[in-house]
Amino acid sequence: MLTGSMVSNFWGIPRTTHDLDFVVQLPEALIPRLVAEFESDLMLDEESVRNAFKPPYQFNAIDLRSALKVDFWILQPKPFEQIMFERRIQTELFGEKAWICTAEDVILHKLYWNSISPSDRQTGDAAGVAVVQRDKLDTRYLRKWAVELQVEDTIEDLLSGKLAPKQT
Repeated sequence: MLTGSMVSNFWGIPRTTHDLDFVVQLPEALIPRLVAEFESDLMLDEESVRNAFKPPYQFNAIDLRSALKVDFWILQPKPFEQIMFERRIQTELFGEKAWICTAEDVILHKLYWNSISPSDRQTGDAAGVAVVQRDKLDTRYLRKWAVELQVEDTIEDLLSGKLAPKQT
């Protein structure tokens, strides 16, 4: 499932980003197949993929054609991560089918990451999605998970317009 800034660009106000973020459901037994499948397109180290099954549950790859960095996050059994993955939707990006997280989930995920590592980019992305998708957002869902993720004050600032996208 594609997540991160690329998906906030899809749902909200676009900005430049330097990587792609994917959440993957990857059985360890399939690691050699994954590495072999992408060996001509990605610089992908099998050992780093194996190490992603422990914190921080993440590995990187570099696209050999463009030098674009790709971050892969191993899906965790945490309730929010599970529901976010279950709610993903399929769409078309650049002529290809892709699974992406919902607008609500990208907002929550951005606010959650901001609570761990504060960044104007995270809050700006979340606010950009909220402004563009305002009338379509499931606010009950946002408020429920905001409490679970301990970002309820921030979600209220976002929904009330106190937290606005960065003006350029």
